[in-house]
Amino acid sequence: MVTTYDLIVRGGLILDGSGGPGFTGDVAVRSGRIAAIGAKVEGDADEVINATGCIVTPGFIDGHTHYDAQATWDDALEPSASHGVTTVVMGNCGVGFAPVKPSDKARLIGLMEDVEDIPGTALHEGIRWAWESFPQYLDALSRRALAMDVSAMIPHAPLRLYVMGERGAADEPATAEDLAAMAALVEEALLSGAVGFSTSRVQEHRTSAGVEIPGTFASEAEIMALAGAVRASGRGVVQVVPRGLVGGAIYPESANQLMREVEMFARVALSTRSPVIVSILQAHDERDAWREVMTTAEQVGDAGGRLYPMVEPRASGQLASWSGYHIFMRRETYLGLAHLPLEAQLAELRKPEVRAAILSDKDVPPTTDALMSNYHLTLRRTLPYQFIYDRDASFEPVRRTESIRSRAEAAGMDIEAFAYDAMMGADGRAQLFGLSNNYANGNYDDVAEMLMHPATLVGLSDAGAHVRIICDAANPTYMLTFWARDRVRGPTLPLEAVIRMNSADLADAFGFADRGRLEVGLRADINVIDFENLQLDLPYLTDDLPKGGRRMLQKAKGYVATLVNGVVTRRNDQDTGARPGRLVRDAGFHKLSSSSAKP
Repeated sequence: MVTTYDLIVRGGLILDGSGGPGFTGDVAVRSGRIAAIGAKVEGDADEVINATGCIVTPGFIDGHTHYDAQATWDDALEPSASHGVTTVVMGNCGVGFAPVKPSDKARLIGLMEDVEDIPGTALHEGIRWAWESFPQYLDALSRRALAMDVSAMIPHAPLRLYVMGERGAADEPATAEDLAAMAALVEEALLSGAVGFSTSRVQEHRTSAGVEIPGTFASEAEIMALAGAVRASGRGVVQVVPRGLVGGAIYPESANQLMREVEMFARVALSTRSPVIVSILQAHDERDAWREVMTTAEQVGDAGGRLYPMVEPRASGQLASWSGYHIFMRRETYLGLAHLPLEAQLAELRKPEVRAAILSDKDVPPTTDALMSNYHLTLRRTLPYQFIYDRDASFEPVRRTESIRSRAEAAGMDIEAFAYDAMMGADGRAQLFGLSNNYANGNYDDVAEMLMHPATLVGLSDAGAHVRIICDAANPTYMLTFWARDRVRGPTLPLEAVIRMNSADLADAFGFADRGRLEVGLRADINVIDFENLQLDLPYLTDDLPKGGRRMLQKAKGYVATLVNGVVTRRNDQDTGARPGRLVRDAGFHKLSSSSAKP
């Protein structure tokens, strides 16, 4: 009798996500699950994918995406879908859209717009409110058919606002009654299928009025109570963006703040026994605080807790262009042009008299838009280290001779004049990349060390956020092209380890026991990748959000196929239109596998 499968991937180099060596063989799929795997799978199939010369990997997981609103209107979930991602986690950084009282909907949209740079017009137009409680929000997501699976954490800011009203918005101390009410809602959310609780303590996360988001200054007792509710549910994680993470060179106290925060969350991890994921970047501080974070994570692990530093695999930075944000956006002359369509702006910017006026203007006082002010400050601070982003995207950013400052000096030009002219390149669509974190020493040696540390997780893509200035949703592809293949200014990382970082490590941390590896019985979330020819394209801006909202996208070439739940969602880098993705609820939380231990 001939065994029949729905699909067989034949003849690829199978890298199963465990971090072990690959082998050439076949993967067979039936009813959304991996039914067989081996050097030669006998049988027929409705579809056969020829993977000769390709690698076959688990679908990738992105644990920090901010698709909370986008998932309610956009079934394609770009840009993550272009980069082999088959499961995303949202509800990060303590911001989101549930629980919510009807009177607070606009306020939550404002928080997401101000903190995560998602155009408010797109949010107002795109969100179809069908919930008040967090379980109702999950129910609304469960009715969606998507290009990939989604999961959600309950965020601190809307929770505090829902329970405490204006007192919560003003970050007043929570009473015992407040704590009990919030903890009950967290436990209810987790039991309904949330995958964790998230909070942000970064003071740069402010509303347009310059006020920190609810929860920024929550006491340790409040954090303990809410993390305790996660543990009481028996599932899920605590995710935090700690104070001191942002600003490296700007705020001398950042490193000390960061370590105080990490030490507090180490206590949370040990006291509640909830897994804690803490965002970490290499900043411009003499203390090298990130190394201390790794040591603290090791100590927590030795004591029986779980503290996972989540790190980004490339420089944290901002793309500057005339169609997005740039250092001249607060100049009086430019502000008189900012309302014009891009082509009309560029026509004015090409005029010598307009160029001279903008370069001679002083910046007007900071806007009340806190996010724009932060971007402006960061772009001005990083200007000497920016470079023209005009080459293949998989490289170690700049040597000193390639920076804007060095190129301006070599040309005998003022640095701002050089930057102006550089952005006028490519018919006014050239981009400058400003490096802020993860590049303090002018190379990626520290990033390599962070990635290979046994405690770390790879992430921080903000895939659905900061959409006009970054596109780090491409991180999984960057991991493959740069870290596993193309790096020249230092050693590459083992391909097997890079695959594991993008899949099994994250599945284990979030408790997704049914995915993250190529094993019989697990979900058939699979990538077939032409690794040798995989290419990451340059990012570009498009106006495809609701109401014409602008965002950055970045494509890849080399994904032969991506399968979600056994269904081909992308073929040869193109969306097939299939929508097998659904909400992830309980997928076996808190189960860790020793096979994912890093070398």
